[in-house]
Amino acid sequence: MPNEENSLVFDASISQHQCNIPSQFVWPDHEKPCPEPPPILNIPTIDLGGFLSGDVDSVTCVINQACREYGVFLVVNHGVDLALVEEAHKGIDYFFGKPLDEKQRARRKIGDHCGYASSFTGRFSSKLPWKETLSFHYSADLQLSNIVESYFLNVMGENYRKFGRVCQEYSEAMSSLSLNIMELLGTSLGVGPACFREFFEGNDSIMRLNYYPRCLNPDQTLGTGPHCDPTSLTILHQDNVGGLEVFVDEKWHSIPPNPQAFVVNIGDTFMALSNGIYKSCLHRAVVNSKVPRKSLAFFLCPKMDKMVSPPKELICEENPRIYPDFTWPALLEFTQKHYRADMKTLEVFTNWLQQKGS
Repeated sequence: MPNEENSLVFDASISQHQCNIPSQFVWPDHEKPCPEPPPILNIPTIDLGGFLSGDVDSVTCVINQACREYGVFLVVNHGVDLALVEEAHKGIDYFFGKPLDEKQRARRKIGDHCGYASSFTGRFSSKLPWKETLSFHYSADLQLSNIVESYFLNVMGENYRKFGRVCQEYSEAMSSLSLNIMELLGTSLGVGPACFREFFEGNDSIMRLNYYPRCLNPDQTLGTGPHCDPTSLTILHQDNVGGLEVFVDEKWHSIPPNPQAFVVNIGDTFMALSNGIYKSCLHRAVVNSKVPRKSLAFFLCPKMDKMVSPPKELICEENPRIYPDFTWPALLEFTQKHYRADMKTLEVFTNWLQQKGS
């Protein structure tokens, strides 16, 4: 639960040299990283350009199976300029390389989901993740066309204009990519390419920059604990270090970096939209003792007033309605103020909604 009184400070410039990490970062034995490198998960690599050009049947069959089983896949031939991706990664180095007091200008406020967070020291007092993040709001609404760039200017100042522009362009590219992926998911579920694409047009999404400092005790902590994303879809680009793990068949598997590809995983909101047919991806991130790790994560979310309710085609006698209607802001508030996101977030949120309505 939130802990506003916690005064612990996570300063990566100091923490990466600590031989003994603070107890708040030490995870229980049953959740610590695997002592041996986990097996590699052989997830499908989807040629998105091929799908959009008409190669539908072979792709949708593969994606349907992957999303029913573990909720994650790779996309290549995605149309995103890799030079832009590289610039965004350089921006991570630029921001997280700054002194803590400068980064704290964008400090995330209690109960908010955007801003700079040095671990989650302001929210929790145990099982803290070994990471820093910078999260900001993105909107596909044309009236908010420069929302990311304006955020950096207003919060961090003129020196961040260029970085803000890069993050704006990257977020726009991720929004466009996510709509194409929604065509793929809609087709694979049998509701047609327009169904989910139209639902997410004008999306109110979240962009996050992740920085995992090196840790001299990587076997004691986690960069990110086991959880399913409460959002709809996550589009992740890893650097070349590695550390992403997915839980499949009762054990953890690694997803090695591929600079040409994006990792796409299903989140809780889309699991609800699919009436439970497609599964949220249970994942975590581990750290290492040699080098920091970076990643770019775009969390696709519906427009704030959209009702999350599955298409009628996905409800039948064999697959009855599982989750109640809800809006994304309701689930977001639940994870920010009432519940720490894990593998049971959607189940607990559903029970919470039903109790409130009874």
